[in-house]
Amino acid sequence: MTPWVKRLLIANVAIFFVQLTVPGATQFLAFLPSYALVRPWSFLTYMFAHSTSQYTHILFNMLVLYFFGPRVEERLGSTHFIRLYLFSGVMGALLSIVFNQGGSIIGASGAVFGVQLAFAKYWPRERIYIWGILPVEAWLLVVVTTVIALWGGFAGGGGGVAHFAHLGGYLGAWVYLLWSDRRSPARQWKSKLEKPAKKAEIGNWKTINTQSIHEVNRAEVNRILDKISANGVDSLTPAERTFLSHFAPPDDRPVRPT
Repeated sequence: MTPWVKRLLIANVAIFFVQLTVPGATQFLAFLPSYALVRPWSFLTYMFAHSTSQYTHILFNMLVLYFFGPRVEERLGSTHFIRLYLFSGVMGALLSIVFNQGGSIIGASGAVFGVQLAFAKYWPRERIYIWGILPVEAWLLVVVTTVIALWGGFAGGGGGVAHFAHLGGYLGAWVYLLWSDRRSPARQWKSKLEKPAKKAEIGNWKTINTQSIHEVNRAEVNRILDKISANGVDSLTPAERTFLSHFAPPDDRPVRPT
């Protein structure tokens, strides 16, 4: 089991026992949209509290975290994983405010749904067995649960379930993963490679004397020059620009007569 998954499981179970033994603990930890500004700690604490009258509440959330969490943490790294988890949970609370989710909210569902979406992003065709029997691919599970949450949230069929917290968990995970992917070193390096070189890097290509170029390279230089004539210098690929720059003097270098 990965580090943060283990810590989150322990934290959720420990707080559940606190709820069972300390009067008023659940009310203190719960998130109430109408009191969000005067109870700012509840943006985080609500996702570690669960219903003490329905043990299946914490059992379901911890099972999802246990099965999906380790692979997601290994894929993202521990730092990004815990950020994803917490951001998804906070986004669940924020969406509950936006859509005026009534009553207090407790449960790790928003955060866990964020982990579930990350799993579906990286392993969309992985089969998840509902109740250990019904096979559903990860991407389809996200779609189905999203539809259920939308229906329950907007059609008024809540049934005591914080559907907007679930939707917020999905939204938070999607936003975080998008932001993380764009800031990844691999993505930045790829963007740098794909970025067209400046025109100045080619040099004074108009003054290239192709007859003075060795015949091994002359055909390629002529092809590139023809491409410039037909489509403009901006049509060149970075590789073509680099190649041509070897035969073009800089713009500020005097051109010797041949």
